[in-house]
Amino acid sequence: MLIMAHVLSHIPAHPFNDIAGWIEQIAVLPILYRAGLMQWSELSFGWTLVAVYGITQMILAYAVCVPLERLRPLERWTTSKPILVDVFYTFLARVGVLPIMTFVLFYAAQVQLDGFLADRGYVPPMLETIIPALFGHPIITFAIYALILDFTDYWRHRLSHRFSIWYALHAVHHAQRQMTFWSDDRNHIIDEILSFLWFMLIGLLIGIPPLQFPILILMLRFVESLSHANTTLSFGKIGDRLLVSPRFHRTHHGILAAGQKSCNYGAVFPLWDIIFQTADFTRTPTPTGDPTAPEAMATGTYLAQQWSGIAHTVRALRG
Repeated sequence: MLIMAHVLSHIPAHPFNDIAGWIEQIAVLPILYRAGLMQWSELSFGWTLVAVYGITQMILAYAVCVPLERLRPLERWTTSKPILVDVFYTFLARVGVLPIMTFVLFYAAQVQLDGFLADRGYVPPMLETIIPALFGHPIITFAIYALILDFTDYWRHRLSHRFSIWYALHAVHHAQRQMTFWSDDRNHIIDEILSFLWFMLIGLLIGIPPLQFPILILMLRFVESLSHANTTLSFGKIGDRLLVSPRFHRTHHGILAAGQKSCNYGAVFPLWDIIFQTADFTRTPTPTGDPTAPEAMATGTYLAQQWSGIAHTVRALRG
């Protein structure tokens, strides 16, 4: 179940384990003890390890994206104040909410599902049982997990633009007029929960191991962070068709001209946009934002954006 050394073969696992163990001992376990939640102590190391990986992923995204945004910026602004709330979103998603939801809750759901199926004589779902050739090949299996999650995320994202009620929540993500690599996690909490439930259902159906699940999400989101960066970077004619680049995704966030339709829904792989004919590699980059969204979504505080998303959804429900 724990194949971190295979998944992240170029990063030694032991330093992360040591750091996570130290944090667990001095912070996590004492908090659980004082809160009377020691029944979760068996999962505390896994949660802490995922949080450490989340912090590492944020540092890596910062190290890669900040130089790109400074050396090859697409836009320049007189103030970066609206971006600060996006930084908060990122910390919340990569270190706080995401590890709890994607490890603890996914683990609990998988235990319940496996127990339910085993009691009735069924074998819990695993990708390896569907494709026996994958046994003994964890890296290939991990890559297929990533492809499946990205494929299903393409449809989740596309549907969130298709239904006005759902888009009223998703508009929090699109309202930012100063899009940077921090903007990836700028989502309404309800939209974030819907995304997690979507991913969790797929993860349970194909039997993703609990500790691999959040690592998969973090790795996919690293590419998503890069794709939101304020940079002119393109991977070239061929590269842009293999991996979502900042230029490709910028088209998705750009304000639509008359007669244009939304496009480029893929999060990591443009393949799905190409197959389902929603890809556009030709548009000139335009300013980002959503002219139909309330101003609070673009420039408000975190709480103001969250409340605005709910109010916007209520208005959509009323038609």
